[in-house]
Amino acid sequence: MEPLVDIVFEDARWEALGLQSLAEPAVRASFAELGLAEGGFTLCLMGCNDARILELNGDFRGKAKPTNVLSWPSEERGADAGEVPDLPQPGSADDPESLGDIAISYDTCALEATEAGKPLAEHVTHLIVHGLLHLLGYDHIRAADGDLMEATEVRILARLGLSDPY
Repeated sequence: MEPLVDIVFEDARWEALGLQSLAEPAVRASFAELGLAEGGFTLCLMGCNDARILELNGDFRGKAKPTNVLSWPSEERGADAGEVPDLPQPGSADDPESLGDIAISYDTCALEATEAGKPLAEHVTHLIVHGLLHLLGYDHIRAADGDLMEATEVRILARLGLSDPY
């Protein structure tokens, strides 16, 4: 099966953790939950560290601190408060629809997983799902949108056999 996720490794710890083997099932489960075809889409996931995500968070969000995950959708897909965003149409096998880019920081993810007493792989899987939902137009700025996004994440994670992270 053709990979849905192009991985860019900027930190070797992500390769050791098996980021690709976490990302593919997370994306497939997300697509299944949302009724999206597996074919015809692509996205890029960059596994980096706190220094790199700090730079990105500053450049793109004006925040001078590291974060766990950042997303850059290929296009705006937002919806009215509490409503499911319009989902993209797939491209062809030769020209898949790009959903956008996600960056995830090993340092922050590992710290959060340790503090929460969760396995790192489970926390990372949750954050990949979270980042992907941002690419698809979900957000958590308004309370109704946050409720919808969290409920969607919980259902996707349940498909993967993972417990509610909230």
